[in-house]
Amino acid sequence: MKLLYSNILPLGTSDNQQTIVDCFTSELKKSDRVDISVGYVSRASLEELEALVDQNAIKNICLNIGMYYIEGIPEGSYHTALKLNKKWKDSGIGEIRIVKTFKYHGKLYAFYKDGVAHSAIIGSANLGAIKLEASNRRQYEIASITDVPEEVMEITSFIDNLKAPNISANIADIDGMPLIHETNTALTGIELVTTVPQSNVDFYKRCAAYASFLLPLKVPAYDERHMDDGKHFTKSNVNVCYAAPRSKRKSRDWFETQLTVAKEITRTEGYPEKNVPFYVVTDDGYWFKAHTTSDGNKQFSAVGDELIMGRWLKGRLAAAGLVKPVNDTQLDTDRSGMITQEMLKEYGCESLYLKKTGQTALDEEGNPLDVWMLSFKPTNPEGDE
Repeated sequence: MKLLYSNILPLGTSDNQQTIVDCFTSELKKSDRVDISVGYVSRASLEELEALVDQNAIKNICLNIGMYYIEGIPEGSYHTALKLNKKWKDSGIGEIRIVKTFKYHGKLYAFYKDGVAHSAIIGSANLGAIKLEASNRRQYEIASITDVPEEVMEITSFIDNLKAPNISANIADIDGMPLIHETNTALTGIELVTTVPQSNVDFYKRCAAYASFLLPLKVPAYDERHMDDGKHFTKSNVNVCYAAPRSKRKSRDWFETQLTVAKEITRTEGYPEKNVPFYVVTDDGYWFKAHTTSDGNKQFSAVGDELIMGRWLKGRLAAAGLVKPVNDTQLDTDRSGMITQEMLKEYGCESLYLKKTGQTALDEEGNPLDVWMLSFKPTNPEGDE
């Protein structure tokens, strides 16, 4: 047995000491199979593991996660794990499993070559140790590695037992695991946007719907992302950021979004009047001023900043691990940042729900404005009896 350390001052590693992450990557390079059983993961560590598996041409991998079935899993980690599980299963190299019988808090890593387990790591380090972030950068872990055959065999035997169908299951087959919604940070510190307490959100959710509308989000299917015929979704609506830039020198901001509402909705009694501002409170606790504009009253947007609506909508999908913001939309030739039907379905909502609460709030000039609630993931339309 050899001890493995974190390298955190003032308890930094000495010349003869090895860090957990260095040992993990070193053992992976000598292996063609790895089995991992941990309590927790992070989105960043899943992405790092994916890259390491690809770089080292690992032929077989199983990641078993132990604490989330009962405690709940952050949605970003969940969606990232689902995508990675599908990739590994489609390529025939492995899977991601969830322990469902009890809360498993152990941390085990077993390494194989040519069908033989040659080493194993055991200790306090969850998968997040392979990709440090702000949340765990000052978190000290300790572990040990063994290459003693009897010890390695005992560890691999236990890992295999955790894979039994009465203990764990493939993540794609797991039902009822709670999802923990993550904070959309794309609106943090944005002028014209404020946050409201959860008690306020709950109040507006309880308000009766004086008028309500479902606003479908028009986006392409995954296979339609490159259909640039001038009439497709890349030229309008949610993915308008992929339209031709307004300036030859500057691409459109990825958060630029247009919510184009159909005539049959805008002409319905009770829909917000054109160019009459109102307040929006979102289901995740943001507050900003909005209005409807353009021909036929078809554009629904925030007042004063055309990126606010996109920061709210796309920021939710990014927080859920379904898409990554793109720095330069014109360079995103594979359209990895384009919002698709598949993303919305996986998120669980393909329409926005807009509800007039019957409440008013004073603007900066003392004028009373209607308060509407905007929800992106309603299980049941709030206040609609």
